[in-house]
Amino acid sequence: MSRSGRLLCALYLGTSGGLAWTVVLELRYGPLWIAFLFAAASVVQVIAVVRETLIHDLRTSCAGPRRPARSAADEIVREELDAACCERWWTSLGTDHDTVCPHLFPRSSAA
Repeated sequence: MSRSGRLLCALYLGTSGGLAWTVVLELRYGPLWIAFLFAAASVVQVIAVVRETLIHDLRTSCAGPRRPARSAADEIVREELDAACCERWWTSLGTDHDTVCPHLFPRSSAA
């Protein structure tokens, strides 16, 4: 995990610990509903730590030692490039096709 990820996890856990201590104090001396509010806020911080570790695991599993992880936009562009028809289709902004292109006559459901 990167330094910023570790720092965030440490801050999240520190905040969660402080909120848990506040829960204990509110259970002893304060209203019960405030204790539940602080307990819920404490759980949110733990969820944030789990999220950071999952993001790190996904990045390391997707990215091999030589290939960086691709974003969703990169995947969409790659799919569109793989689905391209022909050279004329690219140069005419999708209006014309080459005579040997299999997509020369577009299929339409209009009658």
